[in-house]
Amino acid sequence: MEPVKQSKKQQLSPVPKLNWTLMMGAAFLMATSAIGPGFLTQTTVFTQTLAASFGFVILVSIILDIFAQTNVWRIIAVSEKRGQDIANMVLPGLGYVIAGLIVMGGLAFNVGNIAGAGLGLNALFGIAPEYGAIVSAIIAVAIFLIKEAGKAMDRFTQYAGFVMIGLMFFVAFKTAPPVGEAVVKTVMPDTIDIVAIVTLVGGTVGGYITFAGGHRLLDAGIKGVDALPQVTKSSVVGILITSVMRIALFLAVLGVVSQGLQIDASNPPASVFQLAAGNIGYKIFGVVMWSAAITSVIGAAYTSVSFIRTFSKRLEQHHNWVIISFIIMSTLCFVVIGKPVKVLLLVGAINGLILPIALGTLLVAAYRKDIVGDYKHPLWLTISGSLVVIVMALMGGYTLIDQLPLLFK
Repeated sequence: MEPVKQSKKQQLSPVPKLNWTLMMGAAFLMATSAIGPGFLTQTTVFTQTLAASFGFVILVSIILDIFAQTNVWRIIAVSEKRGQDIANMVLPGLGYVIAGLIVMGGLAFNVGNIAGAGLGLNALFGIAPEYGAIVSAIIAVAIFLIKEAGKAMDRFTQYAGFVMIGLMFFVAFKTAPPVGEAVVKTVMPDTIDIVAIVTLVGGTVGGYITFAGGHRLLDAGIKGVDALPQVTKSSVVGILITSVMRIALFLAVLGVVSQGLQIDASNPPASVFQLAAGNIGYKIFGVVMWSAAITSVIGAAYTSVSFIRTFSKRLEQHHNWVIISFIIMSTLCFVVIGKPVKVLLLVGAINGLILPIALGTLLVAAYRKDIVGDYKHPLWLTISGSLVVIVMALMGGYTLIDQLPLLFK
């Protein structure tokens, strides 16, 4: 009888009419969570190494990202449960393990995000990064003090996202990249870098990021079988927003590289902006870095806490205060301790394993009637999702083995 009840619940769940504000809010929350300081550095460094052939890496990563995210968001929507609760139903205790990994990863990476926000304000106004981090933390906390924090978060991430994309295309235009060559090498690359592909996939939908928008839609009431068209559109839009930003940065760096200009290895993204547009370019870097970092701080805090809020009524009732505490803790870690390099290395390696574990669990859940009722998961999504699980598990395991020795040096 239980599967039938679950199915009826899904059929009768109130679903809002097509709401572009909520859909775009979830898409931008996911996208801006992915576009952080690490995103800017990774894209710059890989473009330096692979030149126009990096376009192929971006193309493949977009396809894998869409496979991964569409699976995750759809299964969350039809089950009407968050990732950790689904995992606990598949295997008792697994949800707590995944939640622990995500919270640990989210906290460690938020130290880097808050540091990036400090560096952004340092580039803009010349203030010390520590003070910039504190100012940024206050702004992030203020969003969750607002009565309708969800809507405020949606608006903030959308505005910041549009600003970043606009400025990135301006910088790309200034560097005059060889677009024709980039298009050709995207389909016929000189080099295929598997590690770069896995790094991009992990950075876009790894760890907490792939759940950010899915959990946000659930909080907004976009759930059930009837909501799947909205959920699917929002998940794809989120990946496309991230991809547009990455393509713009790729073209900007390619323009600099093709001119034979030397990028400063100590701060590659800032160097690209400065080489492209002088001092104005450096100020633009400050705006982009701050926007990327502050939205990642918000996304990491919101999503990490969403993985533990269902474990007790008190956490559920006061989840906004838990999010605020998460942001404050990240800021104190940076201001007092600095960026814990070894911790970031370990968590970064573990982060590569979260996606295959979580996605694999959700794919199993998609065929459990006590979780999804009578919903039939598309076979092509199961096959494509399984491919992502296998690829990311192999590369995530390799990365973990590769990074562990560095912790003991």
